[in-house]
Amino acid sequence: MSIQIRQYQSPQDFESVGNFLIDTYKPGEKPANWLQPRWEYMHFHPYLPKSELHKIGIWEDAENIVGVVHFEFRMGEVYFEIHPDYKHLKSDMLEYAETRLCAKLANQRRYLKVFINDFDLEFEAIAKSRGYKKATHLPDYTSIFKIVRPFPEINLPKGFILKSLADDNNLKKINRVLHRGFNHPGEPPDTEIEFRRKMQSAPNFKKDLNIVIEAPNEDFVSYSGIWFEAVNKIASVEPVATDPDYRFMGLSKAAVLECVRRVGELGATIVYVGSGQAFYEAIGFSKLFAYFPWIKYFEL
Repeated sequence: MSIQIRQYQSPQDFESVGNFLIDTYKPGEKPANWLQPRWEYMHFHPYLPKSELHKIGIWEDAENIVGVVHFEFRMGEVYFEIHPDYKHLKSDMLEYAETRLCAKLANQRRYLKVFINDFDLEFEAIAKSRGYKKATHLPDYTSIFKIVRPFPEINLPKGFILKSLADDNNLKKINRVLHRGFNHPGEPPDTEIEFRRKMQSAPNFKKDLNIVIEAPNEDFVSYSGIWFEAVNKIASVEPVATDPDYRFMGLSKAAVLECVRRVGELGATIVYVGSGQAFYEAIGFSKLFAYFPWIKYFEL
């Protein structure tokens, strides 16, 4: 066994890492690694710091990926993807993160926040031994929906219409509902429309699986996206947003459930969402596990 460590090369490594995540998913078990849709969503999100991608570390054995250390949208916030036969690499991967992926405070003090699954007690012990403190008040939950038949009836208030983006892909309206739905003030700048177009260019973005709710005035007022991973027949919900003027009307529930229903028709039996919000529990999701951030501040 000869392990090689190298820097991530974009865009050529994008698909290889995605396939690694697909291959290491184990049906019936808590996902130890990211799901491939989250990796894809990260790469087509406007907040991705492209200039830092080369700092991601890849571990290979005979040119096969066995580990990845990476950020998501911010330097200093790190995740670990590890082949189950290579768990012994955890200490080395954490050391790499300390060397290459730290962020700095205003006073130039370096810090690192590493996210560890709450069921990975071995990795928690390694982090603790290296001086990390667990932020128990900041869990990042993963929740799960098990698709059943018959599927629950989906209802909307009178005058509201459910559409997929295959029916109506008005980027200006999509931009507005996502801008307002994530509580950004005012009307969205038209420059953000290119962000929406970029997301739709992702290889596994399917317009017919992404759902909007149209209000009687023809504005889009709720949005739910979903990403179907065809090999393991699983899906991930992302993003979900409702215009503040139209909340508490059941619109997000209808949009999310329609997304879930559609991937169920494609063969999915399990849908994940990276949230533990009560909203998701109310519509049938249940918390599966949490990532907890472990934080370390380094001496100046």
